Amino acid sequence: MGKFLIVGLGNPGAEYAHTRHNIGFDVVDEWLRKQGGTFHVGRLAEMVEIKWKGHLLVCIKPTTYMNLSGKAVKYWMDAEKIAIENTLTVVDDLALPLNRLRIRPAGSDAGHNGLRSIQEVLGTDAYPKLRFGIGNDFPKGRQVEFVLGKWQDSEWPLVRLKIEKSGEVIESFVFSGIGRTMNQYNKLDITL
Repeated sequence: MGKFLIVGLGNPGAEYAHTRHNIGFDVVDEWLRKQGGTFHVGRLAEMVEIKWKGHLLVCIKPTTYMNLSGKAVKYWMDAEKIAIENTLTVVDDLALPLNRLRIRPAGSDAGHNGLRSIQEVLGTDAYPKLRFGIGNDFPKGRQVEFVLGKWQDSEWPLVRLKIEKSGEVIESFVFSGIGRTMNQYNKLDITL
């Protein structure tokens, strides 16, 4: 039985709920809802363990705030003895358009504070990431407001579809491996 750590990045607190920056939380929440899993408070994160198709998935949503996500990721990797290549971090990405997802085995933090924290704590950028494109449709100097802002009503149908697709990516990563998952999803143009 394979053991995996699925990390949804976001910030705790009602003011951040369902913002672009918290899409990692939303993806993991929705996937777990379908599996019948429920988060409970754990060390440095909300967490749940779930058995899925012969694998054990430890799913976490760090409660450390984005800038300290690495502490939670490292703690749960060590506590559960999960290899770095069996982790998947779900994160928002400004550089990708809203209709795209991208999964990679490694890659820079691209200015994302949560990824920067994980990279610093783990000492490498070679850990799998599922980047959820949020686009970059904001006026100059308004990046923070955009990232921490709520989705527009017109965006929600596509966002919901991408959340579903992200659940498929998680399942493919666990069941088929990162290579096959990259081939299947990285070129996908997700439209309604």
